[in-house]
Amino acid sequence: MAKWTKSNIGRQDNKIVIVTGSNSGIGFHTAKMLALRGAKVIMACRNIEKTKIAAGKIYEQDKNADLEIIHLDLSDLASVRRLAAEINKRYDRLDILINNAGVLATPYKKTRDGFEWQFGINHLGHFALTGLLIDLLMKTNGSRVVTVTSIAHFRGTIHFDDLSGATWYGRMRAYRQSKLANLLFAYELQKRLKSSGSGTISVAAQPGISSTHIVWLPFPVNKLKNLVLMSAAKGSLSVLMAATEKNIRGGEYIGPSGVWHAYGYPSVLRSGKSSYDEALWAKLWKVSEQMTGISYLNVK
Repeated sequence: MAKWTKSNIGRQDNKIVIVTGSNSGIGFHTAKMLALRGAKVIMACRNIEKTKIAAGKIYEQDKNADLEIIHLDLSDLASVRRLAAEINKRYDRLDILINNAGVLATPYKKTRDGFEWQFGINHLGHFALTGLLIDLLMKTNGSRVVTVTSIAHFRGTIHFDDLSGATWYGRMRAYRQSKLANLLFAYELQKRLKSSGSGTISVAAQPGISSTHIVWLPFPVNKLKNLVLMSAAKGSLSVLMAATEKNIRGGEYIGPSGVWHAYGYPSVLRSGKSSYDEALWAKLWKVSEQMTGISYLNVK
């Protein structure tokens, strides 16, 4: 199969796209390419000043880029609700929602709503955001939800008996849990969309091992990570393929096709064995509804 590159990205004129965490790394390069292809890109981020700087870099390449900056703090469900309310009020369509923002291997702490930090931001915040925007997405022809996961999901476990992490917390264990949750969510979302008869699709993507600000390596290797890791621009191709490739179907998992699925050009891949457990999908969905208080796509 031919390498899938940015040249495969068609025009995105008249499309409205939300990219969470688009002020740096994978999210920035995703937002930039979509904007350069003509989409209106809503950069939904916590740090507005950093996002303005990021937007400035896109304007340097295209002064007519259609960008909007809006505040989103995924560690606070009230912030998620405010953003969704604003989008639903101002727009009559939403073509692509890219659930990209995330944190990696942070010290133990909790979100404003009392959730373990990584699970709360990486999964629950995006679960809530998607639910609050799902009606807008479903009335937009050909719309997509792209949820960014990680190869870390292969070693992930959902600790349903203690999602707070109080009894088992480890920085990478919590990250792996959150990234497996992203994947289970993406698959269950597709199942429910299909059952509802919607044309909206859900796709999962992972960027491989890319050099971004959230990836930290031990000193002095961290100083050389741009040399030893795949660039964030190349890592973003998996997300861009999931968001724009016409032949992508709902429920697919996109990632680098090279060694360990960590490097290379994007392709449709198989995710970890546990990620295909439909009982896990349903259980996580139910728990996520209970934790966030947001319920949607409850079809039989």
